[in-house]
This record gives sequence, C-alpha cells and structure tokens, in this order.
Amino acid sequence: MVEIQTPKGKFHVWTKRIGNNPRIKVLLLHGGPGGTHEFFESTESFFPKEGIEFIEYDQLESFYSDQPNDSSLWTIEHFVEEVEQVRQALGLNKDNFYLLGQSWGGLLAMEYALKYQDNLKALIISNMVASIPAYEKYNTELRAKMRKSLVDSLQHYEDKGMFTDSNYPLQRGFKHLSMGIYVAMQGPSEFKTGGRLINWDRSKDLPKIKVPTLTIGAEFDTMDPKYMEWMSTQVQQGNYLYCPNGGHCANWDDQQHYFPGLIKFIKAVDDGTFKGAGK
Repeated sequence: MVEIQTPKGKFHVWTKRIGNNPRIKVLLLHGGPGGTHEFFESTESFFPKEGIEFIEYDQLESFYSDQPNDSSLWTIEHFVEEVEQVRQALGLNKDNFYLLGQSWGGLLAMEYALKYQDNLKALIISNMVASIPAYEKYNTELRAKMRKSLVDSLQHYEDKGMFTDSNYPLQRGFKHLSMGIYVAMQGPSEFKTGGRLINWDRSKDLPKIKVPTLTIGAEFDTMDPKYMEWMSTQVQQGNYLYCPNGGHCANWDDQQHYFPGLIKFIKAVDDGTFKGAGK
C-alpha cells in the first residue's frame, strides 16, 4: 500500500510489483475512472517471460485501494498528483519509468506526461483518444453502423437509466467498478458520456510530448483507431500499434498483436534503437 497525501488527508492505494528489472519498470493505469488492476491481469502472461518488470495499481476509489467516496477528489488534477506520488514511492525515474494507460488510464497518462514527462522514459497510450468531443463524434458514427436491434436495446436501457443492468453491454464482468466516480467523471456508460470529462480535449497539446510514445488502437474499439494513429504523428517521437482483432480491451481480445507490438516498443526504447515517426 502506498500512502498518498491529498487536500482531504492521507489515503492508501494498492500496488503489486511483478518482476525486477532496474531498467524497465512499467506502471499500469487502469480504465474507468473507478476500474481496477484486473483489466491488466493479461499482462502477467507476457511481461514476466520477457524480463519486464511491471506494477499493477488500483487508483484511489478503486477495488483494493481506499475508497473515501469524496467527489472533491474526482478530478484529473488529483489523479495526476496521485500517480506522481506513487512514482516517487516506488522509485521510478526517467531511466526506467514506462507509463502505460488504457482508456481513462490513457487520458491520465497523457495528462501526467504533459506535466511530469521529465520523469518518464516512455509513454504508452492504449485505446484512448486525446479528445472527448472526438470520442463522442466517433461513437455517434459507430452507432449508425450497428444493427438496429442493438441500437434499440441500448436506447431502451439508456432511457430508463439502467446503465448497471447485467444485460447492458460492457457491464458484465465489471463487478468491481466503482460506479460513483465512473458516472461522475465519465458519464453513464462507454456509449453515453456526460460527466466531468465531457469537454476534455488535449489534441492541440500532443506536440508537447517529447518522450518516446506508443499509441495503440483497435478495429472494434469505441475509440477511433485512425485517430489513435494520428496521435502518434502529433507527439515528437511516436509510433502506432494497430490491433485488427481488438476491441476496447485489446490486451484481452487481440493479444496476438497487442503484446508483441508493445514488447517490441519497450525493448526498442530500452536498447536505444527506437525511432519514432512523430513530429
């Protein structure tokens, strides 16, 4: 448990270190907000045999970590500072610190890099665009391509506010999701945004990110894979990894593309052979 200091006092967040590599330490930022480290457990089947050290981590309000249920802490600013305190506590630095964020964790990773990238060795943004308005636009386009019966079902649950119903898509298996913070920040669901992040947009700030950066997109994601590819051209040292069989959790449903590409990036940064195609 890592102690973190907040304006509302001290709390503790859960971390689990797997492996030992003084040059490569990957901190995993889960989605949500309010998700859990469980969405990254697939990593346990790939990183250890490659000698890559990684840290699973439940953010404040999530699963094994303290859950103060204080909405004043449900801000981007809080979580950026939380990640920084976790970094310091775990001894991560510019010579070994790889930050991998998925979905909301990708948003958080971008925000962290824009403030603290001098502490980073590399950045991985998985299944997350740099603009919620762009995400909303793509979601609308995606719905238009869905079969009518599915759209009607989604609309039925949304009209009744039944976003936690076991039949609503993306909710099965999310039993540890902290719904209070999720709804407050993200909105009712992946398909219907509306929380505090609704106007979040860092697309114009991407060129400020100078560390080696990998963006990961997937064909069947609710995040536009072409937008993810574009992001890789906006950062100063970017590459793109495409998962043709993946959805929003491509680390689970397209492991054959996700992990080899991710591991290749990490090792290239480590041995100095990485050549970014960004700005």
